[in-house]
Amino acid sequence: APARVSRTARTLGAGAELVRAEPFFPPPGAALLRDATAAEEVPREAAARRLPGQCSVLLFPGQGSQVVGMGRGLLRYPRVRELYAAARSVLGYDLLELSLHGPQEALDRTAHCQPAVFVASLAAVEKLHHLQPAVIENCVAAAGFSVGEFAALVFAGAMEFSEGLYAVKVRAEAMQEASEAVPSGMLSVLGQSQSKFAFACLEAREHCKTLGIENPVCEVANYLFPDCRVISGHLEALQFLQKNASRYHFRRTRRLPVSGGFHTRLMEPALEPLAHVLKSVSVKKPLVSVHSNVDGNRYAHPKHIPKALVQQVVSPVKWEQTMHAIYERRRGTEFPKTFEVGPGRQLGSILKSCNLQAWKSYRHVDVLEDDGT
Repeated sequence: APARVSRTARTLGAGAELVRAEPFFPPPGAALLRDATAAEEVPREAAARRLPGQCSVLLFPGQGSQVVGMGRGLLRYPRVRELYAAARSVLGYDLLELSLHGPQEALDRTAHCQPAVFVASLAAVEKLHHLQPAVIENCVAAAGFSVGEFAALVFAGAMEFSEGLYAVKVRAEAMQEASEAVPSGMLSVLGQSQSKFAFACLEAREHCKTLGIENPVCEVANYLFPDCRVISGHLEALQFLQKNASRYHFRRTRRLPVSGGFHTRLMEPALEPLAHVLKSVSVKKPLVSVHSNVDGNRYAHPKHIPKALVQQVVSPVKWEQTMHAIYERRRGTEFPKTFEVGPGRQLGSILKSCNLQAWKSYRHVDVLEDDGT
């Protein structure tokens, strides 16, 4: 394995003040990426000279992918137990025990599942590096869904593991609190070409007003793939959409197992705590392209990262747009190998619906079983 650069990481203590922690290792992947690009003055030019089929893309899942037992397939790989030990000191509880043994209801809590998915995903990077180091060295882009964007940024060396995890902890707890203030949720909707998502949301908001709800919320929160959206808002609005699905040409609707209407203004109470903690985080230029959920584009400058991470909490996740930005290429050009690092295969399923040819080079790094792949 490439030599690692030792670094003393800082963890964030109470009140978001920086305190010294015990010496800690670089973020998973970041040192490997630095070694792979150290000889190059312009890393992106070096990446461009690789054949497209030799390049790799890493995708990091978000909340909803968590499952009891995740991490079991990772523990024999170098540094994974160290990751979970560091997480315990940052979070103040045993994340590995919760991830391995649950109970599921506790793991599903927003305050727990966001850190759990974040750490499991970066532990999966360690497994991938151990089994296929060339995948890390040839990585040209990374993206993460919602909280997964934090993991993608840590992987790319834009922020330290402990700082990123503490920011995720603050974000998750603030979102949990905001979701408990208003009965709200999220609805996955599979539509068709004539589906009128915006009109459906408008009518659902009007319905809420007739019930006496002031300033009702009902809007698209995730763009997944063509004709598939996740709608967030007041529970009464989501119930209205399910009852009237045929009117809007929705083929299928399903309530998601989350505690609130994420990626809407219902999450505004979470903005200030996250913005405050991110001011204390040292953000560097990512070593590979990392794409923002807010617009699907790769970050052009490190100063844009904290602003976008805050904005992301109340903005729709433009994942479909991100997939187009990463995989768009001339006809006949090979696609990169894609690895979903973390629990679940949902991002692979979405990729298949966005770009079938790109999906043919997709692999999943299993966090439940040690399958050696």
